[in-house]
Amino acid sequence: MDYIMELRKIVGTRPLIMPGANVIIIDKQGRVLLHHRSDMDLWGLPGGFCELGETVEETASREVFEEVGLRCKSLKLFNVYSGEKYHYKYPNGDEVYNVTVTFVCDDFEGEIEVNKEEGRDARFFLFEDMPSNIAAGIRVILDDFKARWSNF
Repeated sequence: MDYIMELRKIVGTRPLIMPGANVIIIDKQGRVLLHHRSDMDLWGLPGGFCELGETVEETASREVFEEVGLRCKSLKLFNVYSGEKYHYKYPNGDEVYNVTVTFVCDDFEGEIEVNKEEGRDARFFLFEDMPSNIAAGIRVILDDFKARWSNF
């Protein structure tokens, strides 16, 4: 995050292209872990932006651990998402166009422990029980995953 903060000092709130990763974590009951973000009051997937020199796999694993306290033992590439649907304007005015690499993880360890600086809650949901306030770009990812889940 230091890298992003340094960039913001230079460019202010102007749009940035931001590479990052998120993870669809599936438990043994076939439920998906959602993370309730505190900055936007929306549910999403654990994930975040890449730090300098970090691979997207490292980003995914680091963010999952930082946000929800789980350790991914394996990551499978699911898809890459970008474009206008992944343009966000944060409450503080910062704008980003995300390029998000999405992974699937069904082999993890640990207990959910939410980092209260980054989120309000994290829990597993069946697709039919997911909350309605899911970030629009994340909804696209979840719909894609639901349609292709049998391949994973």
